[in-house]
Amino acid sequence: MPKDSEGKAKTIRILSFGPPYMRAFHLNWIAFMLTFISTFAPAALLPVIRDSLDLTRVDVGNAGIAAVVGAVASRVMMGNMVDMYGPRYGFGFLLLLTSPAIFCMSIVQGAAGFIVLRLFIGFSLAAFVCCQFWCTSMFNTKIVGSANAIAAGWGNMGGGVTHFLMPLLWKGISASQPGFIAWRWAFFVPAAAHIILGVSIMLFSQDLPEGNFRELMASKAKVKDRSPNTLKAALLNYRSWIMCLNYGYCFGVELVVDNVIVYYLYDQFRLTPVLAGALGSIFGMMNIFTRASGGMISDLAARHYGMRGRLWALWIIQTLGGVFCLLLGITPVYNSLLATMVILVIFSIWCQQACGLSCGVVPFISKRSTGLVYGLVGAGGNTGAAVTQAIFFTYLPLSPTQGFFWLGIMVIGMTAMYMGVYFPMWGGMFCKAKPGVTEEDYYMSEYTAAEVSQGLHTNSLKFAYESKSERGWANAAAAKDLDAAKAVHVKAGTA
Repeated sequence: MPKDSEGKAKTIRILSFGPPYMRAFHLNWIAFMLTFISTFAPAALLPVIRDSLDLTRVDVGNAGIAAVVGAVASRVMMGNMVDMYGPRYGFGFLLLLTSPAIFCMSIVQGAAGFIVLRLFIGFSLAAFVCCQFWCTSMFNTKIVGSANAIAAGWGNMGGGVTHFLMPLLWKGISASQPGFIAWRWAFFVPAAAHIILGVSIMLFSQDLPEGNFRELMASKAKVKDRSPNTLKAALLNYRSWIMCLNYGYCFGVELVVDNVIVYYLYDQFRLTPVLAGALGSIFGMMNIFTRASGGMISDLAARHYGMRGRLWALWIIQTLGGVFCLLLGITPVYNSLLATMVILVIFSIWCQQACGLSCGVVPFISKRSTGLVYGLVGAGGNTGAAVTQAIFFTYLPLSPTQGFFWLGIMVIGMTAMYMGVYFPMWGGMFCKAKPGVTEEDYYMSEYTAAEVSQGLHTNSLKFAYESKSERGWANAAAAKDLDAAKAVHVKAGTA
């Protein structure tokens, strides 16, 4: 495959499974999908589990909140882990450590146990950080938005697959076991898959184009960055926090819908568990193309208008997601299942495309702290889901339709924060770039002179060189007119 100066792939060959790029890509999204299947498997069987365990509306809401809260801390910690040890170990340990909680779902006896297990299973959603870090490590800046969005989108599709798969497993097992036993046996399938895939990732893939973290550090080809400045680079960059908050109102909204859509359709339209699951799965299944198309839109906008194009596209599409979330709260007034499903499908397109568009912006916030920034943003998605589910679908005396209406209003308001994102070398939605500031200036500002002398800056310098594509066509001439000395320095790995 063609490579850039960082050794990253410059194309995505979906039909290939060859190492290291495409093998990592496919194991990546499959593992991420599995974590979604496991996390939302209880939600998919909620009409059955609710009766079996005598769960109240508050119990159901608390369990849904627990499922997404579990990943808040785990995503932040995973950001540090992948920066230090690589995505391969991150994925492997995460899948293996959460599998016992999924097995234990088969023996749960009450609301408290159900809530606690959903909390621990939800830890697995920290796989988002591994997923995005791995793709960013493997693919060039011009296609990183597409690579991240495709992998994350196909992974998120697990939220739809589980709504379709788990009721079918329950129905199949019910042919030989009572229904209140059958749903327990169904959890053995995702639990076993966690073990198989966790071991496979650690044995058959690699962390980076040039090899695995452990071998590279042993050979001194990669220097482990243990400086507290790595943490500062993520936490003190205000762009991290804007993206963190707003990811809660695209991905966070998606998690809320994954949690509530099946029992909402089941109660609102008096459907069977299998039919409610099948219709509810459509929202998540749309990820087969929606999130990926969001990443492609981001890359296309950047090709013509640079980072400013990425930000405008993200703001427009996420705002449209809020509008259709609002409309979803209005259509059931007419008690029309067809109208509800049409709005749900359109809502899913905008909501999930916004997630993909976010994947096109986040990799450029900090090269030094890529994993930590992904951890913060991912945690923001889960925090947003927990907050909105608590407010609109659990504790306030609102019907689900009213919950969707006010959630849409909140999405529209929060999305306006994107107008505050500004990169000095590229500009923002309403402001042009600051004259004289280069990509090297921005990314090298994360290092001290002493750290540069240790060679900690080398990868950031290479990334700065590749990220000049974010200037867009308007500055294409300037982007091509690079200082020859800088190009030599990048290849040599010096400042």
